[in-house]
Amino acid sequence: MGYQYYGYDLEYYMVVIPIVLLSFFISQRLKYKMTKYSKQNLSSAMTGKEIAEKMLNDNGIYDVKVISVKGQLTDHYNPSKKTVNLSESVYNQRNAAAAAVAAHECGHAVQHAKGYEWLRMRSILVPFVGVTSNLGIYLIIGGIFLMGSSPLVGETLLSLGILGFASGTLFSFVTLPVEFDASNRAIYWLERKRIVNQRELVASKDALKWAAMTYVVAALGSLAQLVYFWTRMRR
Repeated sequence: MGYQYYGYDLEYYMVVIPIVLLSFFISQRLKYKMTKYSKQNLSSAMTGKEIAEKMLNDNGIYDVKVISVKGQLTDHYNPSKKTVNLSESVYNQRNAAAAAVAAHECGHAVQHAKGYEWLRMRSILVPFVGVTSNLGIYLIIGGIFLMGSSPLVGETLLSLGILGFASGTLFSFVTLPVEFDASNRAIYWLERKRIVNQRELVASKDALKWAAMTYVVAALGSLAQLVYFWTRMRR
């Protein structure tokens, strides 16, 4: 079973620590890239808000509002309220980073308007995953602790927890095509409409690439933990 430590063994930390380190590296790299490209002013002199509104209008979307929200890297599209929420560092700024983020979030609005299948699937999973994935990890921990004293109860809790955790892993992987597609739509539109020049386009692509990597690492980390818990239960 390996070296035991508070219900986990050494194998667990061998799985988790590399993922944590990789996630930290990518998040820091993303912050660095966003800071770097936020200093690269747009030749079109358009703000993030103006870029978002133009992309929505160009795609025939007139019922989605572009609003400003507090915080950094808090940008998101809300399909229920039909709002493109841009952080303060994007909403009023005129740089390559703001252009990339604003167009990306509008890419989600375009997906919603066109009924993009992966976005529909993710929307269906949201309320379910919000409960099962959070509950799952507690059931897994409880199951591991009880395996020694009450194997039947422990195995039952562990099985239920793994199912719950698996829903979160599934959600992470369903998110990947949604995010990559939104970025592809953003880059295509920015280039086709000449919102950015070639230098700014390269910067926008690079910024969105590192943003997408955060989702890739999250999905791989979730899968690695799921495999660990499954093999632990099988033993």
